[in-house]
Amino acid sequence: MQDFLYIRGNKLVVKNLLLIQILIMAGCFVPQTDKYESQRQKMVETQIRKRGITNPEVLDAMRKVPRHLFVPKDYENDAYNDYPLPIGYGQTISQPFIVAYMTEAVKPANRKNALEIGTGSGYQAAILAEIVDKVYTIEIVPELAKESAERLKNMGYDNIVCKFGDGYQGWSEHAPFDIIVVTAAPDQIPQPLIDQLAENGRLIIPVGSPGGVQELILVIKRNGKTETRRLTFVRFVPFKRL
Repeated sequence: MQDFLYIRGNKLVVKNLLLIQILIMAGCFVPQTDKYESQRQKMVETQIRKRGITNPEVLDAMRKVPRHLFVPKDYENDAYNDYPLPIGYGQTISQPFIVAYMTEAVKPANRKNALEIGTGSGYQAAILAEIVDKVYTIEIVPELAKESAERLKNMGYDNIVCKFGDGYQGWSEHAPFDIIVVTAAPDQIPQPLIDQLAENGRLIIPVGSPGGVQELILVIKRNGKTETRRLTFVRFVPFKRL
């Protein structure tokens, strides 16, 4: 076939690989970008940064991770709005601000390892994985555990380890953890999670009655003792047990 280019309708058709490369270098072809990019940037600016989140790594992670890929197709257009969304099986993906708030509170950093209880669709794990060295995440709903593990693998997160199980007992094989993030609300903080928290580690967890308003609690371990701080009021799905 002879190499050439021509116009079909309003589209430029190119039949020469070298010519394509030249046109790309000249700026004639612009790679297709994420159609939600502008919404994600606006979300970070208006919902997160302007409401007090200042950690640059947290802000960068929220700008980078495509939240619309972690919600059902029917809710893609709502992915960057300021509220939680259903992800099936009676579970939700948290409001973007709450994800950023909880992430900043545990002070994520390189060379830290994190445990997440309640993988859900995998969004919080992905945000953490952009910053910390390793994320271990546990999901009690088997369908969500399978779906989120596949999603995160397909997105290239090789520093996230997922499993199906009861998060109340934590994950002792990989303890201690510098960070523990719990995304479902028990009526009290599980002792195994406190035991698996590293020295100077931080655990954040909503605590309160199912179906009601809970308190978001931050636990810090220093010299083997725990300091508890009450941060704000939230509403999370109940903490399930097997």
